[in-house]
Amino acid sequence: MTEKKFDGQVAVVTGAGQGIGFEIARQLAHQGASVILNDIEDELASKAADTIKNEGGKCEAVAGDVSNVAFIQYLVDEAVEKFGKLTIAIANAGITTFGDFLEYQPESLQQLMGLNLYGSFFLTQRAAIQIKKQGSGGRILLMSSVTGHQAHKNLAAYGMTKAGLNMLAKSLVAELSPYNITINTIAPGATLTERTMMDEDYKDIWSRITPIGKPATVQDIANAALFFVSPESGHVTGQSLVVDGGWTSMSPSPY
Repeated sequence: MTEKKFDGQVAVVTGAGQGIGFEIARQLAHQGASVILNDIEDELASKAADTIKNEGGKCEAVAGDVSNVAFIQYLVDEAVEKFGKLTIAIANAGITTFGDFLEYQPESLQQLMGLNLYGSFFLTQRAAIQIKKQGSGGRILLMSSVTGHQAHKNLAAYGMTKAGLNMLAKSLVAELSPYNITINTIAPGATLTERTMMDEDYKDIWSRITPIGKPATVQDIANAALFFVSPESGHVTGQSLVVDGGWTSMSPSPY
């Protein structure tokens, strides 16, 4: 039997019921990892995990809200309970809220920060504690955005949270490297997902303004994610990789 790249690895992937998170979980499982697949929607999580299991992967659905620290700890504990350890944590869960800065409301910011920042911060913390305890190192990946690198109209609050994740990864290099834990971020640009394709003009607009001529697929983003959590990336930490077909180099507006 051919050894797969992630044989023996155990991953938690949040926000993985569909889209980018699902494809990351799927590819990890295809490459031999055992995966705890999280989504806030129970039915979505169960369906996604069943799809992966039907394709031959090891995957368990754990539905719940990863802006809740008690649930985050439960996710980590479930990885250890079901698969014996935790070696990879991918904080993919997040929300996007658009809004004119002058009219943006406190409750919207609180919800945004609760998931994008608070949830990612504490998944990183609880995963790192478990990985440190095991003593054999691991990988943590945060999902940022091009809006964390480049201004985008009506996304000031969202961009702020994503820029914060870039700084979190950089800051934690000093604290996590002694335990052989790497931490990096990916910053996707326009990507074709179930959510974005609800806008019938999305693909045409972003094909026109993306230098490479098309938006990303979920496979494009998953390819980058798998590198950062793979054995090949052991000397890469505190970095943010933009995967956007060149959009941030020129930054044409979709408006």
